[in-house]
Amino acid sequence: MNFGWTADTSALHKRRMLQSLALATLMTVAAPGDAGGISGVDVQDDHVVVRFSGRVDGASAFLLDAPRRIALDIDGAQIAGRNFAPAGNAITAVRQGQLNGGTARVVLDLTSPATIGNPRIADDGKSLSFSVQSVTDGRFRSEVGKGRTHFDAPANMAPRPTKRIHSITVPIPAVARGISLPAVEGSHDGARPLVVIDAGHGGHDPGAINRDNGEREKDVTLAIAQAIRDQLVKSGRVRVALTRDDDKFLVLQERYGIARRLGADLFISIHADAAENADAHGATVYTLSETASDREAARLAARENKADIINGVNMGGQSGDVSSILIDLTQRESLNISASFARLLQREAAPYVPFRTAYHRFASLMVLKAPDTPSILFETGYISNAADAAFLASREGQQKIARGVARAIDVHFARKLAMAGGAAGG
Repeated sequence: MNFGWTADTSALHKRRMLQSLALATLMTVAAPGDAGGISGVDVQDDHVVVRFSGRVDGASAFLLDAPRRIALDIDGAQIAGRNFAPAGNAITAVRQGQLNGGTARVVLDLTSPATIGNPRIADDGKSLSFSVQSVTDGRFRSEVGKGRTHFDAPANMAPRPTKRIHSITVPIPAVARGISLPAVEGSHDGARPLVVIDAGHGGHDPGAINRDNGEREKDVTLAIAQAIRDQLVKSGRVRVALTRDDDKFLVLQERYGIARRLGADLFISIHADAAENADAHGATVYTLSETASDREAARLAARENKADIINGVNMGGQSGDVSSILIDLTQRESLNISASFARLLQREAAPYVPFRTAYHRFASLMVLKAPDTPSILFETGYISNAADAAFLASREGQQKIARGVARAIDVHFARKLAMAGGAAGG
């Protein structure tokens, strides 16, 4: 199981592959035709065997709640042209889909809380077997929170046949449009987790403004993001990048797009709320939902999602496709991790930052819609409230927020590391 202090290297791998294409004149790759198609999913009572027509390279799995499911991602596999009917009591349905050209997903709907036991890929790479073990509701929720478990192919499995493919060397032109990626600071160990901090608003979008002293949200969020960055860099435990380090405007898709392109393990968007009621105060943590959890969350979503619309022109060019991402199981895994971090942030930062009683809310916020990056929006307080505005604008307040966020991040990745170690030791 890979968690926490080991970075997700998928984005880095893609960048290195592009560089290799530009430099190499001859390369060795796996033949596409060698991928194994799913030939069957046999379910007998609590035992499951997924069979393939050819060898596969590995697999991973994670649990999902509401409804309860097991999701299997199989590397080097292609889906079959039909679905498979379960024959046991533990599984109610078996579904499949193709995540990308080289990875198939099989989803098992559970009748009751359960987890995976004794997973094994056959020596020839042509089957994956495991047991479905009943657990309590509490244990199931704990397993959901652990995220993805990886099943490696056997060490003695024969290597996949390779083909030598001649390629023509061509230069890769610079991207004509778009923004450059920010610098990654902190630890020089590329295996350390990467946290991307997003300072909300900026440029011609000031965000919320305090009516009495003119304090602007875009200035406050940048100062807080920089304080968090400095605190994390000082700890040396993680790598960190800011979506913006000056007063510039980014559309919402660019913000979470930076996190995705960098392969971030965690994305935190910093904001300062505002309300008609000047007495409203305290911090709130938002995670993604298709429907807001209350009227206030809906109001916030409406205000923040309009940040791309300037003088009636939609700067983000948003389509309805983004909303459909929510149904993807990969994003549901990210949502579970995001909600867990939201609770952790309140617990660890509460000694430094005053929170609202109902500190965790759900909202359909565009900036949180990266499907594969755990993400939160941290409303650090109300800029419309005199006391909160003074706290947010002060160096002391910004340092307290930074310490609270850094503590939560440390515990978050330490917890992931402990879970990974426990799984490896068991």
